[in-house]
Amino acid sequence: MNEYKIFVQRIGLVGIANLLVALSSLILLPILTKNFSIDDYGIWVQINTTIALLPNLTTLGLPYTMVRFLSAETDKKIIQEGFYSILSMVLISTVIVALLLLVFSKQIALAIFNGNVNVAIILSAIVFLACLNALLLNYFRTFQEMKKYSFFLLMQTYLGVVIVSYLALEGYSIYMVALGLLLANLITFLAMFALIIWSIGFKIPKFTHIREYLSFGVPTIPGNLSSWIVNSSDRYVIGIFLSAAFVGYYSPGYTLGYSISMLMAPFSLLLPSVLPQYYDKNNIEKVSSFLNYSTKYFLLIAIPSAFGLSVLSKPLLSVLTTPEIALNGYLITPLTALSTLIFGVYAIISNVLVLEKKTKVIGSIWIIAATLNLVLNIVLVPYFGIIAAATTTLLAYVVAFILTLRYSTKFFNFDYKFILKSITASTIMSAFIIFINPQNLINIIITIIISTIIYFGLILVLKGIKKEEFNLFKAMFGKN
Repeated sequence: MNEYKIFVQRIGLVGIANLLVALSSLILLPILTKNFSIDDYGIWVQINTTIALLPNLTTLGLPYTMVRFLSAETDKKIIQEGFYSILSMVLISTVIVALLLLVFSKQIALAIFNGNVNVAIILSAIVFLACLNALLLNYFRTFQEMKKYSFFLLMQTYLGVVIVSYLALEGYSIYMVALGLLLANLITFLAMFALIIWSIGFKIPKFTHIREYLSFGVPTIPGNLSSWIVNSSDRYVIGIFLSAAFVGYYSPGYTLGYSISMLMAPFSLLLPSVLPQYYDKNNIEKVSSFLNYSTKYFLLIAIPSAFGLSVLSKPLLSVLTTPEIALNGYLITPLTALSTLIFGVYAIISNVLVLEKKTKVIGSIWIIAATLNLVLNIVLVPYFGIIAAATTTLLAYVVAFILTLRYSTKFFNFDYKFILKSITASTIMSAFIIFINPQNLINIIITIIISTIIYFGLILVLKGIKKEEFNLFKAMFGKN
């Protein structure tokens, strides 16, 4: 229990960081949607969609490999060799991809950026830095330096928010805003790399274990790519078959529903570096305890969040964006919220496959889910619009979750009684929100606060969490 208490306290730290990261998207949402045309906002979405895609390819699965193989390492020389071997491989791969983006910038611009070649050119530089930053952030995650991880995550995010917001409010073009995003990534990269060199020094690697690293990491590429296809490719499909404007309608509702991902992020970040310590010692009971507690804590907050965001979608979008976007996109939020809830549970239980080094199975699962998602999007989006994209994403996540659950049952058990109690409390809470029907920001905030009190009050009355679990939950916020 003490080990999990320490783990939960780390979750609290990372959880706060990811809450602030998620809020950054909501901060930018009204600034960009109200200062750009719907087409330019659609281009901004496509920039971020591409940034989310390419690290899955260019990093060769090596950030996750670093977590798996170096998290328990204490020998500085081994850490140096492992880190710089991985960094060198990622650097080579990233340079190749960035050059390809530059060479084909005109074609990319015509396909997804409404012909804006300048944006496509600057994208290559942004992607280069974004890929390296993803690896450097994973260095701090590997060695559970979560304060540094959280600091740099927030630094990169809010540097971008400040610079992008300033440029957008001053009336600069989407190209200049993209340059601002590049600057934020560059400053963060220099700061992280300097700290890592100061911490472990510099060494030219001998690539001693690179074959082992690649054999673990490369099989995760199809899975990572397929996961991106499920999560983000719908923006490309919408942009190609409909237009950038429809991407602009779709994305805010998706962003609102996907904000639940901030709740799963601490678990998906910390579990891979914590669980190997117990699994490698054959302490299966401890592994199961971490997985079961993590799932319950995630669902404790994710279930009511999904309910609340669903019923508040239209008024929230009306406040954060424009009436046009709210009217066209509010039905996306409930589907995305449910998708993200399911994906959050998947992200926890899929650690079993990583522990057993079945990364090929993960890849196969996501290839199946991605193929289903992409085919259905291509077939249905031209006829049924953006609602089809959200529905097919939900279906793909359900398939990935069910297939993964097959391999996780010996480590993991659902607390179905708790889930039923949480759904019951969330339903009553949602009825209250519908009855109040808040329409402005102040009323929405007040309604959310009261709804939160109602939900947790009902959970306590229904005995959804035990005393020791409640104490662990308090430990998440550093309270003993």
